Amino acid sequence: MTDALRSPARPAASRSDPVLERLKGLHPKVIDLSLERMHRLLAALGHPEAKLPPVVHVAGTNGKGSTVAFLRAMLEAAGYRVHVYTSPHLVRFHERIRLAGRLIDDDHLAALLEECEVANDGDPITFFEVTTVAAFLAFSRVPADVVLLETGLGGRLDATNVVDWPAVTAVTRISYDHRQFLGDSLLEIACEKAGIFKPGVPVVLAPQPEADALKALKLRANAIAAPIQPWSVEERPGGFRFESAKRQVDLPRPGLAGAHQITNAGVAIACLDHLPLVVDDEAVRRGLAAVEWPARLQRLTRGPLAESLPLGWELWLDGGHNDSAGEVLARQAVDWSRGQPDGGLALPLLLIYGMLSSKDPFEFLGPLAPFTHALRAVAIPGEEASFTAEESCETAKLCGIRDHGAADGVDTALADLTGGRQGPARVLICGSLYLAGSVLAENG
Repeated sequence: MTDALRSPARPAASRSDPVLERLKGLHPKVIDLSLERMHRLLAALGHPEAKLPPVVHVAGTNGKGSTVAFLRAMLEAAGYRVHVYTSPHLVRFHERIRLAGRLIDDDHLAALLEECEVANDGDPITFFEVTTVAAFLAFSRVPADVVLLETGLGGRLDATNVVDWPAVTAVTRISYDHRQFLGDSLLEIACEKAGIFKPGVPVVLAPQPEADALKALKLRANAIAAPIQPWSVEERPGGFRFESAKRQVDLPRPGLAGAHQITNAGVAIACLDHLPLVVDDEAVRRGLAAVEWPARLQRLTRGPLAESLPLGWELWLDGGHNDSAGEVLARQAVDWSRGQPDGGLALPLLLIYGMLSSKDPFEFLGPLAPFTHALRAVAIPGEEASFTAEESCETAKLCGIRDHGAADGVDTALADLTGGRQGPARVLICGSLYLAGSVLAENG
């Protein structure tokens, strides 16, 4: 719900645009996490959330979007029709809703939003809530084999947490985010994430960075007799081994970059084993190879930004914005610096960095700083809540990055970094999903 009042970046006007803008006007003056508004609107529309195919409900701080992407790729490789709900979007709102494998059509989206608007009858409701109801409406009316449902914020009181009997629930890595809503400790945040668990419904848990967080998840699952499913992954040359009670298989390295994606893939495979669908090992392999999830350690090789680079340079994009994201990128920087076969050449790492002022810049940038040769800071386009480029430069200075400077945009930052440097380097644009979205829109 942090994106509740955000103006979606769109390449062109569409029929759904004015409806989305009107729905923002219904936003409560204060966001109080509650499911009352959801239950009211769902009841007015005949409870579409009760008319869905089997649901995989995924919560967590880091990796839940990647986990959903792995699930979609593997299920579609097995021939199934898959509905998907994720947030936030990067370029267009339509990215949030996939119907049986395709992004929702604009006319269809507009009609659903208008139906929700009429049923809501002007009552206060958050943007995320009303658009989540629209997704449930779509999923209840278009045939599919499974629904992949990603929480927006937290879990217990998240707008997605209205499905009484999902097929399986999962929690990916928990980290610090949305502290004003979820709490200041990983223990508190874990308790909120565990709110998606349902009595008797299998639970898949990712390894957690703090023992208390994992303990809280297990206590909640045990308290409601939600069986926790044991599984493990072991990284091996060129791939990894996955093991659970139902599957033991050697698999290739996932199509998403970063060692952390092996864990996310493991969560997804463990979820597959508790669906009333058959996904064999070959479909798992094909899905791992075909998976796509933009702005998560994504290498940009086409478009004006990528094509402006000198020969031998690389351009990467990542939307992570918290402490765990900083640690993941730092681990990737270590692999890059070693010139690992799957990490590419050992090139100097240069950052183009921007972040929302609601985030902790030191938690994110601190782990990356020792591997950063230079940084150019930008404000996030169109975001009033962005740190200024000058404020981000001060953060870089305090983190120990000596070569830092402000730029008025990603294109000028890129030109500055490439203009005064001999030899190829690796440029990573990072710090915010909103910055990543603007880059993807600018780069076509």
